[in-house]
Amino acid sequence: MNASLINRKWAELQADTAEQFEMEKPDIKIMLFLIGVQELGKGPMKFSKRQKEELMHIATCRLFSAMGFYELEGLDQDGWPHWRLIKPIPNYTLLEQEMLLKSLIIDYFEENR
Repeated sequence: MNASLINRKWAELQADTAEQFEMEKPDIKIMLFLIGVQELGKGPMKFSKRQKEELMHIATCRLFSAMGFYELEGLDQDGWPHWRLIKPIPNYTLLEQEMLLKSLIIDYFEENR
C-alpha cells in the first residue's frame, strides 16, 4: 500500500473504531492495546499500567509476526502469549515505523472482522 492509501484506510479504521467503542479517534497506542486485548482472548477487564504495556507488546509481536519477525512460543500459566524474535527488525525511520504499523494494524482489522 502506498502512503496515501494507508492514511485513507487508517482514517476510516479510526472512525469505525471510535464509533464502535464510543470514544475519541484512537491513536496507534490505543489500536495496539485493542489488538493486545483481542490476542489475549480474555475479553474486557481491568489492566494495570504494566499489563497495558504488555498488551501493546503482544500486539506489536503479533503484527510483526505477519512479516516473519516473531513467532508465537506459547502461553504462560496465566494464558498470556509469549513471542520469540526470529529475525532482527530493520532500523526504520520514525515515519517508516508509523506507516508500517498503520499498514499492519489495517491488515489485522481487515483479517479479523
